[in-house]
Amino acid sequence: MPSNESSGRHPLNVKFVPIPETLPEDGQFRQDFPSYTDGLVEASPGGYITTTQVFAENAENIFNLKPRPDDVFVLTFPKSGTTWTQDLVWLLMNNCDFERSKIPLVIRSPFLEMNYYVPKALQEKYERDAIISKMRLPAFLVDLMYRFNIMDIVRPAVMKIMNLVVGEAVRDLNQLERMKSPRVFKTHLPLYLLHPELLETSKVVYVARNPKDVIVSYFHFHKLMNQHKFTGDLESFADYFMKDRLYSSPYFPHLLDAWTKRHHPNLLFIFYEDLKRDLRGEIQKIGRFLGRYPNEYQLNKMVEHLRIDKFATNKSVNFEHYRWLNFMSPDGRFIRNGKTGDWKNHFSPELNARIEEWMKENLKDTDLNFITELEQQD
Repeated sequence: MPSNESSGRHPLNVKFVPIPETLPEDGQFRQDFPSYTDGLVEASPGGYITTTQVFAENAENIFNLKPRPDDVFVLTFPKSGTTWTQDLVWLLMNNCDFERSKIPLVIRSPFLEMNYYVPKALQEKYERDAIISKMRLPAFLVDLMYRFNIMDIVRPAVMKIMNLVVGEAVRDLNQLERMKSPRVFKTHLPLYLLHPELLETSKVVYVARNPKDVIVSYFHFHKLMNQHKFTGDLESFADYFMKDRLYSSPYFPHLLDAWTKRHHPNLLFIFYEDLKRDLRGEIQKIGRFLGRYPNEYQLNKMVEHLRIDKFATNKSVNFEHYRWLNFMSPDGRFIRNGKTGDWKNHFSPELNARIEEWMKENLKDTDLNFITELEQQD
């Protein structure tokens, strides 16, 4: 077995350790997150939190996904405008091909860690449900295949059949390596878990959003997605958020690491609120960063295509295949409403005061200020 050094691989000097309070079956955490049968794990150092050891086992392989000069990574903390920016970037990188943009976004622009963030028990459940409901195999036969490890043998064929229906929605690293350029990736990973030469090689578009709106949007997301299936209320969710006990936490280290690198020529740091305020201007700014200059016709069409009320009903970006795979509740949409200032419709004065204090504490030694003026408009 060649060493990392001799094979050209970069070692990831991070360990992932279980978080004790998330493990007891009768604990409050497991009551609030019944799908997290294995609790959460935390990166040491760095503190990044994920829901499964599957990611931990593959983190170094993800870290070593070799970036290309024409790759673009759309990097965000979840629910910060990722999907909106991802489709925008894909259009710029593909000469505004609106016909191809009808293909589901997750197929055009993969979620880098998608294959590694659902716990194995849930993966098997989703796989089993899909085989029974979509391939019409009897449940007892599928259960026997799992019991006698036959599924491990037939899984590649099963995945090929499923991909005929949903496309390559869930791809492993080998498939990502084989993708044609230009590749546009979405990721929620912090920069330190991505290839160490990423910023020297590829372009990164980082999107930030006022954390108050992130909390509200992330709360609804945790209600919508079956792999999270949060059962508590918004106030308890906000507590988990501020205590860094959610998937993709911690929030501020993720954000501030990118903020300190905002002057790097290969990183563009933008705000969700600026996209809402001046979509045309932000498309042009991102285009200049990527070396893409849509003509007036293309620009007008992009503005119309990305208009948030229209975008929220666009089937290609609403991850409808997640319903097919039973990842998502039949109620609700992946793109909810895209509003700024929606937190005002959800936070009590007491909760808002606690969040304000949390933000103040985390921003006290920085020059980062969140955009708030749009909050009066929605």
